Amino acid sequence: MNMRLLPPSASGILSYFTRHGTAANLILVVMLVLGVAASTQIRSQFFPDVVIDNVTVSMRWDGAGPEDVDDGIVALLEPALLGVEGIESTASTASEGRAVILLNFQPDWDMARAADDVKVAVDAVIGLPSGADAPNVRRGTWRDRVTDVIISGPVSADQLSRFADELTARLFSKGVTRVTIRGVSAPEISVEVSESSLIQNKVSLSDIANAISQEAEADPAGDVAGGSARVRTGIAKRSADEIENIIIRSKEDGSKLLVGDVANISVSATDAKRSYYVKGNPAVSVRVDRSDKGDAIGVQAIVQSVADEMELSLPKDVKIDLIRTRAQAIQDRLSILIQNGLMGLGLVIGLLFLFLSARTAFWVAAGIPAAMFAAVAIMYAAGLTLNLISLFGLIITLGIVVDDAIVVGEHADFRARNMGESPVVAAENAASRMAPPVFSATITTILAFWGLTLIGGRFGSLLSDIPFTVIAVLIASLVECFLILPNH
Repeated sequence: MNMRLLPPSASGILSYFTRHGTAANLILVVMLVLGVAASTQIRSQFFPDVVIDNVTVSMRWDGAGPEDVDDGIVALLEPALLGVEGIESTASTASEGRAVILLNFQPDWDMARAADDVKVAVDAVIGLPSGADAPNVRRGTWRDRVTDVIISGPVSADQLSRFADELTARLFSKGVTRVTIRGVSAPEISVEVSESSLIQNKVSLSDIANAISQEAEADPAGDVAGGSARVRTGIAKRSADEIENIIIRSKEDGSKLLVGDVANISVSATDAKRSYYVKGNPAVSVRVDRSDKGDAIGVQAIVQSVADEMELSLPKDVKIDLIRTRAQAIQDRLSILIQNGLMGLGLVIGLLFLFLSARTAFWVAAGIPAAMFAAVAIMYAAGLTLNLISLFGLIITLGIVVDDAIVVGEHADFRARNMGESPVVAAENAASRMAPPVFSATITTILAFWGLTLIGGRFGSLLSDIPFTVIAVLIASLVECFLILPNH
């Protein structure tokens, strides 16, 4: 009794690709070309990005101790914030004069909505200390360090800061926008007034502070011609010389009482403990980060190119060096995994030639790179990256990917040798008879790995690259062993 193992449509498709060499080879070429193209575009990184979406609520209360901050700010804000939808966890810190509440939200939560909800909740809180500043709500930004750029040399710190600004501008023009300059001491202007000077000139500290605050900023005053031009009133006075000439009041004789007449003004560097030195020379550090959509290796390549180009125009002995290069660590570990994968591939191919005929073993082994390249194309289309987790998934499938091809190829070889069928008929019947069990076995494996994607939380996000990668390889393997291998 003859039993039809496949529907007529499915059997006809397998028969068509078995007998039509051009169609089978076209699919093979498409799989390889798409895989090669995707491998040059897919992002590389150390681990999959586990982005923690958070919102920070901070509030200053100068002069208050930690206990007062906890009782007067945290105890009021935290219960109100816990009612915001989507919050996964919270952490509160009460320190000298400052309260910070960190709100972590569920993965893939709408953070624009979350930030708005937090602001509404904060505004609804009553009873906050009158002497405290207004609460500051800030949405967190995910960053991952790529490298640190060190500029050092026998020049002044001010000159190095200008070089750092130029490097930052060049990086911005290349699309690298997450850059932070460190090690540059910001100038701080101190206005010191003795008590005798206050008495002698009949002024108070508040008079001096008000005069300086009024002159230190230039205020916007609207726009002209429908917004095509902006108008600002006043001139911002920020330097020591300009502050010395700020008028406190006019005297009875018509002369002016200046800040410089009653105060000593000095300029000092703040954050001096963060000053950097390399071999005795001053240095500045420029930290380069990437976003969750950035490629660490690609960003580092851009930074290295810009640094090399800029170094040619710098004074003698001023150097630009890249340290803490995360991309190099990524490349080293990816290379180790690729070497291990190639070793496993060699062992698989050796066993194929040991137990199968040379022709069958050759075409079964040829399906490995085809399936792998096609899987990389699927990974790229799905937004996955090449990292330690996804490459581990690719290595796992090295042995699995040949199982389907071994079954179909060996059965075709058996039918041709022992049942007297022609090569084309043997391959056609082998594909038709093996399709139900192979397809069923592959689907059960896909379902087993799909279960891993249901793991929630941060750990689930980190682990999800393995099942997605394995599923991509298994799908590509099915296409290769039923639409390409029978013709070969």
